[in-house]
Amino acid sequence: MLIERKYDDLSIYFRENKILIIYGPRQVGKTTLVKNFLQNSNYKFKYETGDNIVTKEVFMDKNLKNLLEYVEGFDVLVIDEAQKIPDIGVGLKMLVDAKVETKIIVTGSSSFELSDKIGETLTGRKITLTMYPVALNELDKKYSKHELDSKIEDFLIFGMYPEILVSKTKKEKMLLINELANSYLLKDVLAMDNIKNSKSLFNLLRLIAYQIGNQVSMNELGKQLGIDTKTVGRYLDILEKSFVLYNLTGFSKNLRKEITKKGIYYFYDVGIRNALISNFNHIDKRNDVGMLWENFLFMERLKYRKYNNIFANTYFWRTWDGQEIDLIEEREGKLFGYEFKWGKKDSFVPNAWADNYAEGEYQVINRKNYKSFVI
Repeated sequence: MLIERKYDDLSIYFRENKILIIYGPRQVGKTTLVKNFLQNSNYKFKYETGDNIVTKEVFMDKNLKNLLEYVEGFDVLVIDEAQKIPDIGVGLKMLVDAKVETKIIVTGSSSFELSDKIGETLTGRKITLTMYPVALNELDKKYSKHELDSKIEDFLIFGMYPEILVSKTKKEKMLLINELANSYLLKDVLAMDNIKNSKSLFNLLRLIAYQIGNQVSMNELGKQLGIDTKTVGRYLDILEKSFVLYNLTGFSKNLRKEITKKGIYYFYDVGIRNALISNFNHIDKRNDVGMLWENFLFMERLKYRKYNNIFANTYFWRTWDGQEIDLIEEREGKLFGYEFKWGKKDSFVPNAWADNYAEGEYQVINRKNYKSFVI
């Protein structure tokens, strides 16, 4: 089953004197996307990886003559896993500044590594796309609305990675998502910043997994893990930049009753979260379905905004007396509040929100109306 992705036609992102950069976690389909695009085009292309010795030597040498010879005669140059080439940004900048006609695409599985290597170097010289696990918005053409409804519980358990979606059996899905969580996904993370204690990192992720939708205290995490708060902060920062966790901050107009200091963390994919806690039970046998639904909807909405160029600042909202809204979008000069509910229980606009943000909108997103929210 081929899943049509939002970025299938990469040519619409080509710009004169710009590098096209595609970020995203491992195994979300970056390589497949690029290869399918090239194979279905009439471009004469060169496709290499960051592991290729010749490619490494050419870019590490930083000799313009050699770089020009390397791309000469090709319409498109692709360097997959470009972060594996030290200082690749310098060579890419030299090619851009030389105004080569060859279009250049680079991909990277870690925004932390790749952005450090080429981000500042290519300021004003790049177009950046971010790929995520498959979005419901991308499945809309393949499945009817009814079919999506019938699959939603499966999505909440096993997530949205392409390979998982096309797997037929529960056993196969479990094997694949465990491999993703324990090998591919954290491969970059463990190689970064001299992280040697993988046990602490995994334990940190497991603690976060049980606190979805709740504010996280780095002091408390540090105490439970037996590591200092600074190390917890460093680990969380790396996990964010590596597309494992997403940090959501609190919204406030400095009202004394609002809570903003502690952040909330979501997993980029709920299947990874379930693998980390080894729980693939059916929805009917779980006590965390509310967490899964909240995490799932938050990330699907993020993908929807990203793929449809909806620009917004995002926050959660909490008060000291327990009033809350899961997601606040600040866009178009307005505030939009969204509360995520898996069950049928009614939810009314919080009094403190209505009193202090009368101009803000409020909507409950549940199983009846979620498709209009993310598709």
